[in-house]
Amino acid sequence: MNRLANSTSPYLLQHANNPVNWYPWGKEALDKAKAENKLILVSIGYSACHWCHVMEHESFEDEAVAAVMNEYFVCIKVDREERPDVDQIYMSAVQLMSGRGGWPLNCICLPDQRPIYGGTYFRKNDWTSLLFNLADFYKQKPEEAEDYAVRLTEGIQKYESIEFVVAQAQYSKTDLQAIVNNWKRYFDKQEGGTGNAPKFPMPNNWQALMRYGYLMKDDEVGAQVKLTLHKMAFGGIYDHVGGGFARYSVDGRWHVPHFEKMLYDNAQLISLYAEAYIWHPDELYKQVVNEVITFSTCELMSPEYGFYSALDADSEGMEGKFYIFTKDEIEEILGDEAGLFCIYYNITEDGNWEEEESNVLFRKDSDEDLAAKLGLPVHELLVKIAASRQKVFDARGVRVRPGLDNKILASWNGLMLKGLTDAYRTFNKPEYLELALNNAGFILNNLLGQIGRLSRVYSATSSPDKPVAFLDDYANIIDGLIALYEVTFNEHWLQQAKSLADTAIAHYYDKAKGIFFFTADDDEQLIARKSEIMDGVIPASNSVMARVLKKLGLLFDNESYIEVSAQLLRNVMPQLAKYGSAYSNWVTLLLDEVFGINEIAITGAGAETFRKEMENNYIPNKIMLGGNTGSLPLLQDKFGASTQIFICKDKTCGLPANNPADALNEVEARFYN
Repeated sequence: MNRLANSTSPYLLQHANNPVNWYPWGKEALDKAKAENKLILVSIGYSACHWCHVMEHESFEDEAVAAVMNEYFVCIKVDREERPDVDQIYMSAVQLMSGRGGWPLNCICLPDQRPIYGGTYFRKNDWTSLLFNLADFYKQKPEEAEDYAVRLTEGIQKYESIEFVVAQAQYSKTDLQAIVNNWKRYFDKQEGGTGNAPKFPMPNNWQALMRYGYLMKDDEVGAQVKLTLHKMAFGGIYDHVGGGFARYSVDGRWHVPHFEKMLYDNAQLISLYAEAYIWHPDELYKQVVNEVITFSTCELMSPEYGFYSALDADSEGMEGKFYIFTKDEIEEILGDEAGLFCIYYNITEDGNWEEEESNVLFRKDSDEDLAAKLGLPVHELLVKIAASRQKVFDARGVRVRPGLDNKILASWNGLMLKGLTDAYRTFNKPEYLELALNNAGFILNNLLGQIGRLSRVYSATSSPDKPVAFLDDYANIIDGLIALYEVTFNEHWLQQAKSLADTAIAHYYDKAKGIFFFTADDDEQLIARKSEIMDGVIPASNSVMARVLKKLGLLFDNESYIEVSAQLLRNVMPQLAKYGSAYSNWVTLLLDEVFGINEIAITGAGAETFRKEMENNYIPNKIMLGGNTGSLPLLQDKFGASTQIFICKDKTCGLPANNPADALNEVEARFYN
């Protein structure tokens, strides 16, 4: 065993028996490289990464390859989910060198951590040749290596950086149209999503566009959102047997997925489909939310109500083996019921996934259309399919299961807390709220230390003296706690969110640059201190902080929060029109600036009843506050003998409404006419 044997990360433990003399990222490995003047080989991945497994099997398990690595390099393995700060730096390096990135990510660095070369997946022979060449290059031409490291490190430090904008901005619908009109050029109007293959769900993109389509009354954008949500839910990227979405599809029609299931995707997709149901009630959206929550709680939830990180793509050494079926296998499971099931999910004799001669289940027809074609009542069709699906689910359950990455990460649990809260907001199912409350309790009891600092990774056995967490941990948990307040009116959750926001500002915000760093001011100092600005599969931590500080500023009447949020948007605004999909969460913030935020205060004994009624109506640009009592500034002097609803904006409230219908009329009159 190498030095990864004592790690807690499932990804690092997967490599603990490699003949490569792996070290975890830390002082021991970094000191060794300096002492021996050896190049550092940083190899970064995550446990559910298929191509990480492939490269491990081909190269890192090979004695001859390992001998080369051990001879010439200090080899460090990094779990990108535990150390996103390290991943950010070397991903930036590889993107600067090659214009692309991904995992596995392999970077060769000087003994002081500065990179000189990098890439993603390498075949064994290419990898070995590269290692020999780089070792020789460093030995023969150290000055050239130093020169390249200097220039590349300068590029890393400037990469994804923005200028401080002093001028106060005036935003308009024209700004929004410029961003989205450019975005529209990439819409796939046949299969949904954007571009061709591969296709990622990108939940935040579609949430931003859904809100834009509604507020701007843009039917084209609204139609694209509906098409995308429908195609994803019908596609093979969705697990029709067990629920949950895979990370992406390798084709352009959402059919064959890259089979790993990530908590962060599914958490955000719960939020997306729940919000979409309020916007455009569709039973498909409701079904997806219910099934994804069921999957998440059954497969990813710990006994303590924390959520694990991921399920692997592979089982028994084959990608997707757990999820795919031949027609013969379905017939063996279902007997006479197989015919209907195969029609419903497009299962064929030769296999709809030709490469593997097997089937990835997907849907083409709506239940109503298929029932009409088959001459069946819709209800009868659904009952039969549900019964057959349960049998297939049970049969699948005896297969060798994909590996579980049982890390519990603060950031991703914040996303899940928000997802569960959004699901409760939409569907008013008490079990969703109970899950959210239990998850919030887990986060605050296990990931928040006595000094008010978060730990990114949950450990059941130890509590670090100085917890290590990153900006996304704070941002996403704050977002989840605010959402939990909005559906409970329990100010405890809001006070916790405020406290975490204050900590984030104190340790991560650079007032001179008007941006948050990803790492804290007292964290380990790497070769660059980076900021996360562009939204990806997960929204950037800076965009989330900008949005939550806007909300907290309104809820607590705190101008300093609002100014930090405004400064962030001013700085990023010049980038938005270039590539809207990389700034989608910023677009949502811009929508709030242009249209304003409805501050909806509900006070009195019937506040919860009125809250539920208000939530049945799509008001994307709003915050909710209230209760039978409350200490927030906006609630002062608003408690009377009856239950009332106040619609406020810019520190001004309209006359109280005595019922949700009148309050909604005021929202319409003030914001949408």
